Amino acid sequence: MTRILALLLLCALPVGAYAAAAPASPAGAPQSDDDKLMFAIGEILSGSVKPFALTEPEMKLVQAGFGAGMRGKKTGIDVEAYRPKIQALLTSRTTAGMAKTKAAGKAYRDTAAAAKGATTTTSGIVMTTTKAGTGASPSAEDEVKVNYEGTLTDGTVFDSSFKRGQPATFKLNGVVPCWTEALQHMSVGGKARVVCPPELAYGDRGAPPSIPGGSTLIFQVELLDIVKAPPPAAAAPATPAMPATPATPATPAAPAAPATPATPANPQ
Repeated sequence: MTRILALLLLCALPVGAYAAAAPASPAGAPQSDDDKLMFAIGEILSGSVKPFALTEPEMKLVQAGFGAGMRGKKTGIDVEAYRPKIQALLTSRTTAGMAKTKAAGKAYRDTAAAAKGATTTTSGIVMTTTKAGTGASPSAEDEVKVNYEGTLTDGTVFDSSFKRGQPATFKLNGVVPCWTEALQHMSVGGKARVVCPPELAYGDRGAPPSIPGGSTLIFQVELLDIVKAPPPAAAAPATPAMPATPATPATPAAPAAPATPATPANPQ
């Protein structure tokens, strides 16, 4: 859905347009359901243009271009000619933004690793136990039940089972590598703070629009239960082959009838 909205938005963005600015938004937060619906459309669209990292003056021009495109207003600008420049700008700013995000993540992990009680795995995960568990520890093949909250290094919450009021259950080897490894160091009933480097989370691709590419992720995790993987089913014994049916003995041939003796010739 985000990709479709992004394409629609790019169709309506003559960058650098000098069209009149779109009408100002009503003051205050939206109140009615209809207003909230329109506001939600705006928030969704914002996720499509967020990677451009627009400045305030650029934002006003984008808003003006969007308004002109929505109203079908002729601006005298060849939008099609700007598409390659739009893509080049997106690539340039995404690359710069990712470099900044990675640098901030590295600084965050270094600080977290130096904190009292923190341990760092050989792969680079920083873990701090906030409550020791007393139960078993899962293996990668197990299914686990957890409560968790995930944030970016700036504190932005991108996912939370606590807020949903419903623990999550999943196969441990079916999630990001950071979780697969980190939860095997926990015990049921335990809680931990897990700091994941980007290469063990969503990498350079990120998980737009909530998680930018190159993001270090921080999880507060509570391991509630383990559903052990079932033992492999025993192979069924091979069915013995049926003995071959003995061949029916051949019926002996009847003895040949004796030849009839020749009639002797009459004596002369």
